[in-house]
Amino acid sequence: MRNRYLDLLRAAATVRVVVYHSTGWAALTVVFPAMSVMFALAGSLMAASLDKYGPWAVEKRLHRLLPSVWVLVAVAVPSMLAIGLVWDWRVLLWAFPIQDPPATGFWLEGLAAMWYLRDFLWFVLLSPLVLPLFRRAPLLVVATPYVALAVITFAGLHPAPVPHDLALYGGAWLLGFAHHDGLLKRRRWWLAGVLAVLGAAWTFTHPGPRGFDLNDIPLGNALWSAAFVLVALGISPTVRPRRILTVLNARALTIYLWHVPLIVAVARFAEWAGLPIFGWVGISWRLAVVAALLSVVVLAVGWVEDVAAGRRPSLVPGVARRRVPVSPAPAMVRTKV
Repeated sequence: MRNRYLDLLRAAATVRVVVYHSTGWAALTVVFPAMSVMFALAGSLMAASLDKYGPWAVEKRLHRLLPSVWVLVAVAVPSMLAIGLVWDWRVLLWAFPIQDPPATGFWLEGLAAMWYLRDFLWFVLLSPLVLPLFRRAPLLVVATPYVALAVITFAGLHPAPVPHDLALYGGAWLLGFAHHDGLLKRRRWWLAGVLAVLGAAWTFTHPGPRGFDLNDIPLGNALWSAAFVLVALGISPTVRPRRILTVLNARALTIYLWHVPLIVAVARFAEWAGLPIFGWVGISWRLAVVAALLSVVVLAVGWVEDVAAGRRPSLVPGVARRRVPVSPAPAMVRTKV
C-alpha cells in the first residue's frame, strides 16, 4: 500500500527544486532541504526493494531510472556533437553517468543538475553492500558520512565530486534505511534539535558566496538536513489521495531532468528579447512559462517513466481511461410467414 505522506514529501521536494532553480531564493534551502529529502526517500525505497528482491533490486532501480535519462541524452548529446563537442570515450558516460560526462554550449549549463543522477547511481550500486552493515551497527554507519564530511571541512580537503557528495548526502540516504526499518518511529526530537542547532550555528558563522544558501555550506547543509529528515520521516500523518500527488510522483524524474534546460532556455530568451528576468515581474513570468513548458514535456515524454516502471503508458497519470459501453446486438425478431 502506497504511503501518501511520502508521496507528498516527494512532490513537495520536486516543486521546491524547480522553484529554487527558477528563483535562486536561498531561504528555500533552509525551509525545505529538498535534495536531502529526496535522497532519504530514495534510500527508504531502496531498502524496501533490497528486502523484496535482493541484489536484483539494483537492476530494477536502474531500469526505472535510466530510460528517462536516455531520452534527454538523445536530445542533448547529438546537439553538443553538432556544435563542436569532441568525441571520446567519456561521451559514453551519458548512458550511465557515474562520473561527470563532458558537456559544452547550452548544455553545459542545462545539464548542471545531473549531479543528482550521478550520486543516485552510486548510492544504488553501494546499497546492497551498505544495508547489511547498517543493520549490524546502525548508529556507527549513519555517523560515518557526517564524520567524513566534518574531516573534509575542518582539514580543508577538496576531494573529487563523488566522494564529497557521498559524504554530504550519504547520511540522508542512510536515514532512509532507518526509516524503512522503523528506527525513526522513536522520535528522538532532542537529537533533531541538537543537529538543527549545530547546523544553524555553522551556517551563520560560515556563510557562503550566496549568503546562507545551504548549497554553498556543506557541513551546515548536512546537519540541518539531518534534523529536517528526522522530523519529516519521524511522523506519519494521514494524507488523502490527490491527483496532483499522483502526477508529480509518477513524473518526478522527467520534471527533474528537464526543468533546468527549460529554465536556462527561458532565461536566455529573456536576455535576447530584453524581458525582465529578476524582481517579482521577471520571476513570475519565467515561473509561469517554465511550468507551461514542463507540462508540455511531461505530456510528450513522461510516459517513458510508465514503461520503465512496467505500467501502462498514459499522458496523465491517475486518469482512468473511459470505457465506452458496447450496446448488445439487437435480438432477432422472428416473424410468422
